Amino acid sequence: MKYDTKLSDYQLKKIIKHFCVDIEASKTALLTGFNRNTINHWYSIFRHEIYRYQSEQKELLYGSIEVDESYFGAKRQRGFHGKLKRGRGTLKQPVFGIFERDGRVYTEIVPDCKKQTLQAVILGKVSLESVIYSDSWRGYSGLVDVGYSKHLRVNHGQNEFADGTRHINGIESFWSFTKRRLAKFNGVTKNFDLHLKECEWRWNRNSDELSHELWRLLK
Repeated sequence: MKYDTKLSDYQLKKIIKHFCVDIEASKTALLTGFNRNTINHWYSIFRHEIYRYQSEQKELLYGSIEVDESYFGAKRQRGFHGKLKRGRGTLKQPVFGIFERDGRVYTEIVPDCKKQTLQAVILGKVSLESVIYSDSWRGYSGLVDVGYSKHLRVNHGQNEFADGTRHINGIESFWSFTKRRLAKFNGVTKNFDLHLKECEWRWNRNSDELSHELWRLLK
């Protein structure tokens, strides 16, 4: 165990189980009988370990890739500067997401959703051989010019949402999942980056898988 603890493996695994089922710290303290400060301490450790693990994933995403942006909170996030608008009147924090169908999801807090910003993230995370699916936002224009030979778009503005494999349902489902989770924490204005990576980690995985991996990360 990389962390000093007075808890037995059994006790720590019990806390991990509650965390992975997504039970809030206050309820976990009541259910387990541990002090609330102890639960908060370990939940913080868990989230930092998950953030580190998710951030260290270096493999490029490939295959069928969905890209999309979403917006969180009503205030500027600490440490991020510049305009927080995409041109649709929002003052929320933009987050860019990349979803590898049947695989991982990657998110990044971005200063804006301009073409150069989104292209830089895509080039850094997606192999050039991939097929990219997006909506019709102009920030996704020019991907063919930078090396992606296959870029298919869905025009939501014309009520076009899916045509066979041409859709972005996967990344949109992830956004819905993330916003439902964060609503439990009143939207999360503190440590938003930690919670965002935690949602990546939790996405499409059951609690047993999460518990096993989190235990491994702590060892």
